[in-house]
Amino acid sequence: MCRGLDSLPITCLERAKELKALFGSLLQKTDHSITGHSKKSEKLRLNVDEPLKWKESFEQLLSSQNGLCLFRAFLVSEFSEENIAFYLACEDYRATKPSKLATKAKKIYDEFIGSDAPREVNLDHLTKAITKENMEQLNQSCFNLAQAKIYTLMEKDCYPRFLKSSIYLELSRKAKTG
Repeated sequence: MCRGLDSLPITCLERAKELKALFGSLLQKTDHSITGHSKKSEKLRLNVDEPLKWKESFEQLLSSQNGLCLFRAFLVSEFSEENIAFYLACEDYRATKPSKLATKAKKIYDEFIGSDAPREVNLDHLTKAITKENMEQLNQSCFNLAQAKIYTLMEKDCYPRFLKSSIYLELSRKAKTG
């Protein structure tokens, strides 16, 4: 069940709003960098050419804080935000101390993979079974297969749709025309 924009962390929502405002200002500015301020008084810097880099690869998009926030907001609008949420939860899990693996693993499994998961991701039966088996002997890589499947799904399905979205096309057009 999609929880819409309410499911995004406040910081990501604030960042998406800032990005929307900054990207909107691209229509009026020709400078190659735009600076804005967040509520936390930290500088938000966006290079106008940054959206063009996102088209180079899915990895480029995910490695950009602005790109990730905009992509996540796009996925919310597409009702598939659980994919990036799962991917990021797995990234966080890999960096978890061994003493906290069990708690985090159960939370990720229950939220994204289990049969009654509220934000269930689209995984085949075999991947779910292997991941469930991995849960019996926890380590930092127990979600690797499931995460790789969701990464591929986003890269082959969501990412191309993002690149065809009106917001991305407008941003890249403005970046090209300066």
